[in-house]
Amino acid sequence: MLENIRLSFQGLWSHKMRSFLTMLGIIIGIAAIIAIVSTIKGANDQIKENLIGSGDNTVNVQLYQGDNKYQVDYYGVPDGVPVISEETKQQMKDMDHVEQASLYVSREAYGAVFYKNAGLSGGKIYGIDRDYLDTCNYIIRKGRAFYEADYTKFRNVAILDSDSAETLFQGVDPIGKTLEIQQHPFIVVGIITKSSKFEPVINSMQDYQTYAQNTSGAVYVPDSSWPLLYQFDEPQSLVMRLDNVDNMTTAGKAAEGILNLGLNVTDETMKYKADDLLAQAADIQNLGKSTNMMLIWIAGISLLVGGIGVMNIMLVSVTERTQEIGLKKAIGARKGKILGQFLTEAAVLTSLGGLIGVLVGIALAEVISKISGTLVAISIPAAVLAVVFSMVIGIVFGLLPSYKAANLNPIDALRHE
Repeated sequence: MLENIRLSFQGLWSHKMRSFLTMLGIIIGIAAIIAIVSTIKGANDQIKENLIGSGDNTVNVQLYQGDNKYQVDYYGVPDGVPVISEETKQQMKDMDHVEQASLYVSREAYGAVFYKNAGLSGGKIYGIDRDYLDTCNYIIRKGRAFYEADYTKFRNVAILDSDSAETLFQGVDPIGKTLEIQQHPFIVVGIITKSSKFEPVINSMQDYQTYAQNTSGAVYVPDSSWPLLYQFDEPQSLVMRLDNVDNMTTAGKAAEGILNLGLNVTDETMKYKADDLLAQAADIQNLGKSTNMMLIWIAGISLLVGGIGVMNIMLVSVTERTQEIGLKKAIGARKGKILGQFLTEAAVLTSLGGLIGVLVGIALAEVISKISGTLVAISIPAAVLAVVFSMVIGIVFGLLPSYKAANLNPIDALRHE
């Protein structure tokens, strides 16, 4: 086998231009497939990252009525939905892969939050517990977080995120200033931001509608102060931080089951549901699945053309080396030896083309990534499979010329001019 490989490289090197042109079809086909698969994988990763956010492995579990989130603003506090206890919250924390969990309530901020004449028209108000900021990966950019005394003494204090601080105060330092929330004064004690800033990549209007977040921001108050603003015993939502994005769906489903056990509602459509962002990402990814497969098949056609080129050049090689084959057979070379030599040469030719094609495909994927501004994810299994597939092409398409060489009559071969 090693001798056959050595002879194959020797033959390729003696006809460098012809060998390169023969490999070109394989190189183009493999490069196209690697570039397409890497771009598709990168686009899928981009979709997942856009929806979930970089490093923000959190899943929300909220009360739904049918397919829509239950709107306390319009329907009031529902009967049969108990307040989630600290024991239940601890049960969530104790689940596998859950690093932290928090309970919160929320309302739309339209017409509810003002600083002087500036209002928060498109943001939200959150009533949060002691674990919320840690669970959602917020850090204090300025000022302070809520103290224990803010909860136990029912203090009217508020924290803003960067967007709401800019919307309401427009460059003025908000720390120590007094907001009006539902006509009640709240003192701003801090400004928060995400521990890792993430902005989704927006390449189209569809991307904007899918990923664009509310830029008016949010206002956070201790959940102990919430009844002053709205109502007692409003349905809470749960947010959990997971150790890995891939565990979000499983943990969300488990939390749904625990919370729904406590419901005593007459409306069977009223249930807690987790926001399954991985499923949403999969749905978006599946929209382009048929197009992606079509592109891969089109690239595969070039591999078929490359294989035919290999068969053609191997037939030419057999014709050129007829006397050499006759001489080998005359001194005792068996059919299997001749067959193995030409099959090895075809496999080496296409494998080399496959390796070059993988390198070209990776470079092409990087170029596409730079131009389009999207992620690129090189698929190692696809690269390995491409090289193996190119070798198989060499064996399959080299079989006929090799068989023809092995079955030459040694006398006729020696007399061949």
